[in-house]
Amino acid sequence: MPDPLTVHAVLARFDRALGLDVSPRPLHGSRDVSRETQQRAVVQVKDVVHAPAVVRAVVAVPAGSREERVARLAEIESRHATTCQLCAVSNVKGKLVFGEGAPDAEIMFVGEVPGEPEERAGRPFMGPAGEKLDEMIRAMGLTRADVYIASVLKSRLPGDRAPTPEDIAACGPYLLEQVLAVQPRVLVTLGGPATKWICGVDAGISRIRGTWQTWTPPAGASCPSIPVMPTYHPSYVLRTYTRQVRAEVWSDLRAVLARIGRAVPTRVAATDA
Repeated sequence: MPDPLTVHAVLARFDRALGLDVSPRPLHGSRDVSRETQQRAVVQVKDVVHAPAVVRAVVAVPAGSREERVARLAEIESRHATTCQLCAVSNVKGKLVFGEGAPDAEIMFVGEVPGEPEERAGRPFMGPAGEKLDEMIRAMGLTRADVYIASVLKSRLPGDRAPTPEDIAACGPYLLEQVLAVQPRVLVTLGGPATKWICGVDAGISRIRGTWQTWTPPAGASCPSIPVMPTYHPSYVLRTYTRQVRAEVWSDLRAVLARIGRAVPTRVAATDA
């Protein structure tokens, strides 16, 4: 059934929910990676996950109960902290950022790589970008506790450099294990790099966002293919403060809600802004 709200009303509500009716906050320590550098780093997670035995050992295990998923995620996190060739072997100084949220979440958000706020807190999506993601989730009528949030890499890279194919090959398989453990109904990739690695596409995020993609698990996995909705990274929303970008992100999030059969919230409390 079509949403009875007008486009203007939807945008106004989304603005309030995302805190976008005020001047955007600066992204301290943010970096812009050249398109050429990003393209050199593009590696599909599904192309590098078949080699590590740690992944092959769990790939055929069904999702199980909520308690079983909690236990599996804890085991993956512990093993990652001691065996990841990027995070455990390269003498990472800050906290690792494994992921958090509901172990049986219907929606899983995937980012690229932790930055300084995430490293300091040991949690994904902190700082201004994290606040914006929280607001996006609240606009959907949800909280962090209702979804699962992770990133392709689990540790901050020296100098906040762009990830290399070797980085993805070392750490990417653990994201695969997280997806297989949670088995969300929808994956939401935040930004171009995460979308390229998950979906194996070369198109830029401005061209592919809002179009349904598919994540196909490796052969033998007891997990169906998962639809993927690419959308803009929250930091991009903050940097590119236009009505068009806000409308496009809200359109993407509404499509996700429709895909899992949840009604679009008709009202967001002022306290959530």
